[in-house]
Amino acid sequence: MDNTYLALMGQAPQVIPHWEHWSNPDAETYLTGIDYYEHPKLCRERMKELYPQLNLGIPAEDTPKPRPTLDLTGESSKTDEAGKHYVRWGESTTGHWDWGTQFHTPEDVFAFSPLEHAADFAYMEVVEKRDYSDEEALYQMYRKNYPAEWEAAEPGTASMVGFYNTTFMWPLLTFGWELFLECCMDERFEPIMEEFAEINRRVFRTFARLPVNFVVCHDDIVTSRGPVCSPAWMHKYVFPRYEEYWAMLKATGKEVIFMVDGCVDAFVDDLMACGARGIISEPYTDYRAIARKYDNPFVAGEGDNRVLMRNDRAEICAMVDQMVETSKMTGGYILCIGNHIPWNVPGEAIKVYLDYAAEVAHR
Repeated sequence: MDNTYLALMGQAPQVIPHWEHWSNPDAETYLTGIDYYEHPKLCRERMKELYPQLNLGIPAEDTPKPRPTLDLTGESSKTDEAGKHYVRWGESTTGHWDWGTQFHTPEDVFAFSPLEHAADFAYMEVVEKRDYSDEEALYQMYRKNYPAEWEAAEPGTASMVGFYNTTFMWPLLTFGWELFLECCMDERFEPIMEEFAEINRRVFRTFARLPVNFVVCHDDIVTSRGPVCSPAWMHKYVFPRYEEYWAMLKATGKEVIFMVDGCVDAFVDDLMACGARGIISEPYTDYRAIARKYDNPFVAGEGDNRVLMRNDRAEICAMVDQMVETSKMTGGYILCIGNHIPWNVPGEAIKVYLDYAAEVAHR
């Protein structure tokens, strides 16, 4: 059994694994001495030798990549002719917040039928862009990502599939923040949420058939300050859906990992009651409280990129020591910089973090 599987299952592997959100090609150049943009394949191969715990993919070819123009020219952002704003992200730039641009009024929202437009989601900006009208076709689309000979997931491996729009993200991404919040308390919103739920039943029945051990369910139900919507709204529209979907997965032996940005403290008990094996979030969340309350839950996201940005070796090592202390409270601990390792985190700081963790993050 690999260490990630053991940690996800709360079984306290001797070496504490990593789950890092990585978008830092410049750090790869620093860590390997190989220019990421000139030799992306060679650079990643060297990264795998030096830091296999990051599990970074390796390109099939070593074709040079164009260098990002932002920040190299002294500009940290740009606005295009259509007025869309972009900033540097990874090896390129961010996208633009286009969610809900086809909806202009609450009446547009209340007139929309997700089921009638199930095929159209392949063309709409909802992150999970695909046709949901044919469940068998949906299954075949996902199934081709796994070896044909796999009848079930290989035991003891961290094989997984993920879904970004577990429930909350569907109306947020379809209608945009403003219209979602304006409409979500209206009784006319209830049938819309039920139609989104029917779409997701197709998704989670599909996942239940896949040869995986884990399903990562993402929903940004909180901000860094806490909940977006009230507990009453969540208990009406969101948590019953989680319980329903996750029961489908657990019936086939799969475990649920819940992924969320922000501070999820207010909803931890609900998520665990719905059937989550554990939570990966950001450093705003109180992971020690979760570890104390539950029996070896999976937790990840305690590391803070603001510490890395300050590039102070003593502070970084102290952060890792704190993470190791938390790991003593649950066999499900995974090292993770919860608020991401983006392009502007200094390579020197990342090296200290990874090297010191390799030295001390074991049981």
